[in-house]
Amino acid sequence: MNALFTRSSTASVLYDAPGPRARTRYRLFGVLSLLAIAGLLWYAIASLASNGQFDAQLWDAFQYNTIQQRIVDGLLATLEAFGLAAVGSLALGALLAAGQLSDHKPVRWAAVSFVQFFRAMPLLILIVALYYAFFAKEPMWALVIGLTLYNGSVQAEIIRSGVNAVPRGQGEAAFALGLRKTQVMTTILVPQAVRSMLPTMIGQLVVTLKDTSLGFIITYHELLFVGKAIASQPLNAAGFPYIPVVLVIGPIYIVMCLLLTALARWIEARGRRGANRRTSAAA
Repeated sequence: MNALFTRSSTASVLYDAPGPRARTRYRLFGVLSLLAIAGLLWYAIASLASNGQFDAQLWDAFQYNTIQQRIVDGLLATLEAFGLAAVGSLALGALLAAGQLSDHKPVRWAAVSFVQFFRAMPLLILIVALYYAFFAKEPMWALVIGLTLYNGSVQAEIIRSGVNAVPRGQGEAAFALGLRKTQVMTTILVPQAVRSMLPTMIGQLVVTLKDTSLGFIITYHELLFVGKAIASQPLNAAGFPYIPVVLVIGPIYIVMCLLLTALARWIEARGRRGANRRTSAAA
């Protein structure tokens, strides 16, 4: 009873419980909002249907082996760019994080300036600048290097924040045992920081994967570029297959991002189980 009274008292202090009229208004607003959303969806679907975007003939293109192979090639190109950018951004992020945590001021200032500059730089501008300046004949490298510089700077901040979040006493105890800073960082602080920040790091990799779609701006034949090329070809009198392309290409991106997110959750759960086992063994 006391616990129930405490919860009800806390709730009444935090906000006023809505009365019958307020609850009626909330229900009315909810119904009106649902009707408005349903109306917008109906208008969008009706407009697309009037333009023939749900015509079954628009799906005929996906029956050809050539179109299927182009989609597979685009997917492989996307994964290639993502794999290179993911490895590069993690390596660059670790290097920049070490520089930001360095005791040498010139190294620390240089690393901080690098991180702040590329975090503030719009990614699209960076990719386009690299393409026209250096990689007009190799657009993949403009995309990969742009993604690496931007996401590596973000990963550096994630790793640095993770290291600073480790209780200070652990580093002090390691220094008291006579370990050098490099040993403290590599054996004590960084492993704990990476373990705690791993979901966030993989979440940033999901962003990296989605940003590979910017490659279509510089004519890199990744998945979005292939989809745009397919949608730009009229299919006889049926028109342009915009909606079928969206319904094919969009779920591919969603599945890839969900797989990376599932990997992050699995790694986080595995790390938690390992920590619990070590705690139980120590006890």
